[in-house]
Amino acid sequence: MATTSRLSAEQVRPAPRLYSAGWFRNLFVAELWERFGFYGVQAILVLYAVAPAADGGLGLSQGSAAAVFGAYIGITFMMALPGGWLADRVLGQQRAIVLGPGLIALGCYSLALPPDGLTPLGLLLIACGFGLFKPNHQAMINILAGTPGRREAAIAALFVGIQVIGLCGPLIIGSIGERVSWSLAFATIGVVLTVGVFAVQAGRRSYGEVGRGPTRPLSPAEQRRLRRRTAPLALGTAALVIVLLGTGLVPPMAALMLIGLGLIAAPWGAYLRLRRNPALDSGARWRLSVMLRLFLGATLFWLLAGQDGSVLTLFAKDSTDRELLGFTLPASWLQGATPLFMLLIAPLFAWQLPRLNRWFGVPAKFAFGLSVAGVSFLVMAVAATAAADGQRVSPLWLLSVYLLHACGEIVVAAVSISAISDLVPRDFLGQGIGVYWLFAAMGGGLSSQVAALIDVLSAPVYYLSLGVLTLLVAAIFVAARRRLGAPFEQPGPAGGRPAAPDPAVLQ
Repeated sequence: MATTSRLSAEQVRPAPRLYSAGWFRNLFVAELWERFGFYGVQAILVLYAVAPAADGGLGLSQGSAAAVFGAYIGITFMMALPGGWLADRVLGQQRAIVLGPGLIALGCYSLALPPDGLTPLGLLLIACGFGLFKPNHQAMINILAGTPGRREAAIAALFVGIQVIGLCGPLIIGSIGERVSWSLAFATIGVVLTVGVFAVQAGRRSYGEVGRGPTRPLSPAEQRRLRRRTAPLALGTAALVIVLLGTGLVPPMAALMLIGLGLIAAPWGAYLRLRRNPALDSGARWRLSVMLRLFLGATLFWLLAGQDGSVLTLFAKDSTDRELLGFTLPASWLQGATPLFMLLIAPLFAWQLPRLNRWFGVPAKFAFGLSVAGVSFLVMAVAATAAADGQRVSPLWLLSVYLLHACGEIVVAAVSISAISDLVPRDFLGQGIGVYWLFAAMGGGLSSQVAALIDVLSAPVYYLSLGVLTLLVAAIFVAARRRLGAPFEQPGPAGGRPAAPDPAVLQ
């Protein structure tokens, strides 16, 4: 198994220097630009999809719009695996986090055009950009931060600043989209991300040699094969998407079902490919088996969280009282609640997560994240009951749900990404994070299928079923916390040698 060298002085410097380091500041700013695009698109996509064609929208039903949103989120997460592979083998993390925002900008410019065959292509470009940026940005943080506690603290601290942008994105882009024009809203995101490309490029010097080139570069022969195959494949895929969907040869719902099936199959194939790599020994494969269980828990969390921008936004639009001092708040504004809550509570989590390592392991923290997500859907079941017969309910219902999602997301994201560094060898770190986001993509893909049930089931039953299921899975994590926590109590990739597998866990 490929192992990691002893931590450098830069990685083990005193914790107080973490937030003042140049690399941290630049990674912080890089994510500000990317998150503006993510939250901006998320705020308006489902509303754009249900808007009548006469108003510049796609004119879809609520179930179809929610399914489109879920498929988009799923593809976005799925693109993290090829994004991680490209950095590990071709680009290096530094170039990947520059090219990602550029692709997002191109996708938004495509969506700014009339809603024709370019709409699927625009969403695909945006998904590829997010997939290229996210795993490699996180890999840079994991490498530069060093120890597990510092990694979790750094990831949680990033939530503080990016949630300001996450709050501004829905407010600015939502206002432009709902009040002025959907095309202008997407074009605005494109312009902001174009500026971000230059800002991210300007900060590359602070990373030194970390991520400057691929950790396992392709051989010259492999590079030639990649160049010969990539361009025809990319152009062929884009042309196929435009022709099949833009001309109506494939019904949109049939395409969404195919995407959903692909999102379910892809993470399993990627995980098995990583696990069977001949460079890994039995200790590494044992750790990957534990990682799989954590990934499945994260899948369920992202299935629920992925509905913030779809089913819950439609609930805000149709069933929430949005009148304030004679002004009707745009439905997209309520999505700003999650980043606002993250802004307020992330410092507390960043402060406490390293200290909680003494008493609570990774499985217990995972169970906490799933529990609050499950409770949030129980709250939605009550809210949906109160909103029966066309009644509009207080926005406090949705605000409480978004608060719970913020708490769960901070914990699940920080703990998941940090845990990957303890379970995956350094040479495979980008791919490990990519596989994680593939399982998150599976959550999005399942979300696109599950969300369509909102047109079939009553809303209270829909929310109640998902809430109870999530709480049951959280209970399983608590019951299995000793077996799942075993790899984190033994020296692994971060310590420079693989741990011998515990026979009890293997059984």
